[in-house]
Amino acid sequence: MKGPLFYSKILLFGEYGIIKDSKGLSIPYNFYNGALKVDENPSEEAVKSNESLKRFASYLANLDKDLVSFDIDKLKTDVEAGMYFDSSIPQGYGVGSSGALVAAIYDKYATEKITVLENLTREKLLKLKAIFSEMESFFHGKSSGLDPLNSYLSLPILIKSKDNIEATGIPSQSTEGKGAVFLLDSGIVGETAPMVSIFMENMKSEGFRSMLKEQFIKHTDACVDDFLKGDIKSLFRNTKQLSKIVLNNFKPMIPNQFHELWKKGIETNDYYLKLCGSGGGGYILGFTEDIEKAKAALKGQKLEVVYNF
Repeated sequence: MKGPLFYSKILLFGEYGIIKDSKGLSIPYNFYNGALKVDENPSEEAVKSNESLKRFASYLANLDKDLVSFDIDKLKTDVEAGMYFDSSIPQGYGVGSSGALVAAIYDKYATEKITVLENLTREKLLKLKAIFSEMESFFHGKSSGLDPLNSYLSLPILIKSKDNIEATGIPSQSTEGKGAVFLLDSGIVGETAPMVSIFMENMKSEGFRSMLKEQFIKHTDACVDDFLKGDIKSLFRNTKQLSKIVLNNFKPMIPNQFHELWKKGIETNDYYLKLCGSGGGGYILGFTEDIEKAKAALKGQKLEVVYNF
């Protein structure tokens, strides 16, 4: 047996900022996906995933029934039969591995589920986000619920503020253009929880809070607007500023061996790097006006193009 596929996602803009009400833009990334599955001869990974699903099922049984209820008996029976999440989404890479799993479980076992086919009003989107936030907290300690929402709907999502989200369209990709958004593989698995606690610790400082509000959020919001309008010139101007701000204020979230490359991009304008998710490892996001130039400058790095301008 194999369930429907749920895809990975990329938060183009909004990492950390959305915790403090900046705008955000998240897009599905169909290169990776996962599905619930049962095998006759499960692999070691499948057994591990099944163990984790057992714990997840117990956690879901205790969630507030007014928010969401599941057919827990059916879920537990399937888990006992060896069900696991068969996924190509790398874990700890900031592309939503737990989000896809949460979406798959909700899709299959929620009893009064909001479906993708109905008219998705803002209320319904916020309710789904609240449900997914509670569900995904099992994996991260605290979750915005956005990753599973993206995976479940398989649509780009525009976050205008905490209580204002909508499914959106993004400019169609250009096959001719030289500009690109790409992923850079840091080769290290990142963990969300420790990164978020560093951020929360920094938030206690007055200086950090004002930098976040006056610089980080300002440029994040501008990047989202530029991207949706297709204003590439302004987008690269703002992305460069964002890349600088992150290098100066979010150093612990950038793996050490990438500090120099990060700086080099800003100095040469060949590419600009930013965090993909919480950082600390996994993927790093890159923006360039000329992908061939960026590839040459980042020779020896593993690079994957996700969007062309």
